[in-house]
Amino acid sequence: MQVKTHADELQNYLTDASNMPGGFADKLFIPETSEEIAGILKEVNEQKIPVTISGARTGTVGGAIPFGGFVISLEKLNKIKEINKDGLFAVVESGVILNDFQKAVEAENLFYPPDPTEWSCQIGGTVATNASGARSFKYGATREFVEELEIVLANGEILNLQRGEVFSENGFLELETVGGAKIRAKLPTYRQPETRKNTSGYFSGDKIDAIDLFIGSEGTLGIITKVKLKLLPKPESFFSGIIFFENETDLLNFVREARDVSFETRQKVVSNFKFQISNSIDASLIEYFDEKALKFISEKFPEVPETAKGAIFFEQETNAETEDSLLEQWNSLLEKNNADLEQSWFTTTEQDREKMRAFRHALPVSVNERIVRYKQKKVGTDMAVPDDKFASFLKFYKEKLDASGLDYVIFGHIGDNHLHANLLPKTDEEAVKAKHLYGRFIAQSIMLGGTISAEHGIGKHKSKYLYVQYGERFLNEMAEIKRAFDPPGILGRGNMFDAKFLNQ
Repeated sequence: MQVKTHADELQNYLTDASNMPGGFADKLFIPETSEEIAGILKEVNEQKIPVTISGARTGTVGGAIPFGGFVISLEKLNKIKEINKDGLFAVVESGVILNDFQKAVEAENLFYPPDPTEWSCQIGGTVATNASGARSFKYGATREFVEELEIVLANGEILNLQRGEVFSENGFLELETVGGAKIRAKLPTYRQPETRKNTSGYFSGDKIDAIDLFIGSEGTLGIITKVKLKLLPKPESFFSGIIFFENETDLLNFVREARDVSFETRQKVVSNFKFQISNSIDASLIEYFDEKALKFISEKFPEVPETAKGAIFFEQETNAETEDSLLEQWNSLLEKNNADLEQSWFTTTEQDREKMRAFRHALPVSVNERIVRYKQKKVGTDMAVPDDKFASFLKFYKEKLDASGLDYVIFGHIGDNHLHANLLPKTDEEAVKAKHLYGRFIAQSIMLGGTISAEHGIGKHKSKYLYVQYGERFLNEMAEIKRAFDPPGILGRGNMFDAKFLNQ
């Protein structure tokens, strides 16, 4: 195990993709086993030294930024322990890079659907934040694929959890560590927002699986060191399209119909639809780009039509038996909704599909290049709302953004009613305006029954907005859970909610 204390050795571990300033720490540990982590935590727990868990630091909410204490980096826990083709599962250490894992899985003709935009993230980080991405429209977030977890608690005790073994009863969870210690935790009484994606606070419900409490807990309850993940057979092929529309009403009508038909298809499948290729429309992803986003992308993809008011990127798994029928069904739906078929792009080949995925990922890169030019920071939203509130929320976005005079783009997971509005201030004055506008979007999403964070989590950056969503009572309930697993409150201090709630 490496231990580092010099300032220049710690520098790279004091920030993450949020670019939140001010990070500092006294010591960095780079362990190679869960036992080494347990040893570190036993010592710091007694001394009540704060510990920040560091993965690939790709998060956008400041969760990996330390403000004092020690840092534990999981970069050396990077072994793929097993890929089991017969059992359709894999066992990995938490520091395995997602992109490396997906390549290893595909080499075995298997498929791991979760695909957050940042492929260089670590598996442990995706579990700690319940990461999702485009394919969550069909397959759900990371939670749907986590079968087992090995977790090191703040006192060094190790907890092994297997899905389906322990459930909450009467609002409480009772767990036992490998060493025989028993923990009883009272769950929060708030209800999850009625959205398909949500990473705002601890998981809750009437009867929850114990493993789900730790998924999305952002490193505040324990350090995830090993994960068993469910895999799927690799689809034979995909049919993908980037579709341009000259009228946004047509685009939204197309999305609504494609989404509704996909849901109907899944309801007709008696067995687990995730293992089947349907002969009806069943999109694995439906992504949106507004007119301003297309203008950004056109800098790298000049073939984008100038008259387009928006675009949709969709994808569906196919095989030799279903391909022709599915192409006809999609074409019929596109014609019905006046898509610009002549200038749209379609493919069934792996090479061209990767080009489409590059198109999708070109926007965040272009946005970051532009904001660096302005010497400012972008302000990005991550809210999602219920189905029946989406159209009004998108209208609210655009009306307020257009009135503000700020540069912006809107893109993202429209199939899940989850879009990212990126505000791009050019001056300090515009930066203040952008932050105020962000606050208005937060308030509007809560008013509509939505969530303030659908996939990026809370971290330190959004803790004050979690307070707005849930209020003091429910944050106190969250703090009560944390005290059950981490009495001194040393893990991920400041993540999700202010440390002051732990002192009550």
